Amino acid sequence: TVREDKAVIKIPNGNEFFSYIAAEVKDLHPGDSVLVEQKSLNVIKKIDLMDNSEIEKYIIIETPKESWKDIGGLTEEIREVKEVIELPLKNPKLFEKVGISPPKGILLYGPPGTGKTLLAKAVAHSTQATFIEVVGSELVQKFIGEGAKLVKEMFNLARSKAPTIIFIDEIDAVAAMRMETGTSGEREVNRTFMQLLAEIDGFKPLDNVKIIGATNRIDILDKAMIRPGRLDRLIEVRLPDLEGRLEIFKVHSKRMNLDKVKPQELAEKMENFSGAE
Repeated sequence: TVREDKAVIKIPNGNEFFSYIAAEVKDLHPGDSVLVEQKSLNVIKKIDLMDNSEIEKYIIIETPKESWKDIGGLTEEIREVKEVIELPLKNPKLFEKVGISPPKGILLYGPPGTGKTLLAKAVAHSTQATFIEVVGSELVQKFIGEGAKLVKEMFNLARSKAPTIIFIDEIDAVAAMRMETGTSGEREVNRTFMQLLAEIDGFKPLDNVKIIGATNRIDILDKAMIRPGRLDRLIEVRLPDLEGRLEIFKVHSKRMNLDKVKPQELAEKMENFSGAE
């Protein structure tokens, strides 16, 4: 907590102290890391503590190689993702000119193996954005209090490497409907979820950070996550139809010799197959 020339500081063991802030320390905000004078614990310097060693155990940072042409059968979904994620990152001036705010993020939902991750990677590739991938269950299967900290560190990292796309797979593990908090595990999930909402609320729609959530279980998702101003564009990624299956088949077989193969017949026999299958 910061108030004029005084602050409450918290040290790693959890103890808190009421300290004075030296006059030369400017622009101090709650959550900042500081150096303090040993005896009086007065704040003498603000430091940028971007130690990502902890968070990097739980996330994958990459610049994906997958492009739009590697996706078969998701024409409508690709169009929507381009409109909501690619356009604001590539041409923010357009939105400012029209005077509208693009969504901060999207939620991709549908059965497993339909290409949700592929869509997220392709849009990161096309915008040359840093791609941060994290699995929801990883964020909550941690020691008490760590999940919320990891979420905060992940967003700090995203801002420092912008433009960035944060892809949260299995987002339902963090953002399932809140139950009466009984066990410490449920309380921990709630804490992580509240931190995620706070981080999403904390940046502007035209910032260079976009969030893509993915889930197979939209039915159990907390409505707070998908209300306007958060992940408010929902895109269903369905099982491919015949034409889609044919396109996917062509993507995966483009280096193969298919002299005696009849892709049309195969695609017809693969009804209800996902792209992954």
